[in-house]
Amino acid sequence: MRLLPALTITALLTLASAATWSQEAMLTKRPTTLRDAPAATAATIVNLPAQSAITRLPARQGPWVQVRTAAGATGWVHLFDVASATEQGTVASTATGALRGLTNFFNRGNTAAPTTPTATVGIRGLSAEDLGSAQPNMAALAQAETQRQDANQARKFAADAALRAQTVAPLPVPAPPAQAPVQPAVSF
Repeated sequence: MRLLPALTITALLTLASAATWSQEAMLTKRPTTLRDAPAATAATIVNLPAQSAITRLPARQGPWVQVRTAAGATGWVHLFDVASATEQGTVASTATGALRGLTNFFNRGNTAAPTTPTATVGIRGLSAEDLGSAQPNMAALAQAETQRQDANQARKFAADAALRAQTVAPLPVPAPPAQAPVQPAVSF
């Protein structure tokens, strides 16, 4: 009979910790937009300045998290635009800001209906027909080209950021994959 109360206490503690996590106090890392749906094309509820206090709610869809502002407005913000108070100012926080900027750059001008985000590795899932009918976005390529930096600009950036050169040993050449044993053909 003692097992039941122990399980009940464990279950309550687990639920309490999940509830605490799902109601996490956070701050916006940069000015961002509170949207009415989890998509960059969703309608704006309110623009939030950097360092706005928000509460993360349990709902998440792809890179979007549902939050509530101090004024009580509920909506969606991009995961890269929020952080816990302890995460603010870390290298990880800076890196996610750079990733958010890059995704905004490539999605600029996209007026399509909100879609469900999908992550893929390589070209897995694309057929030969998909690849054959793919069309390059020349405007996005031209826009990316305007961001190109030469070696001198890269050196100046590194010097301004107090970066230093570091020698890194190359990775070892991986062993070739083992050959699978050949299975004899079975005929009936």
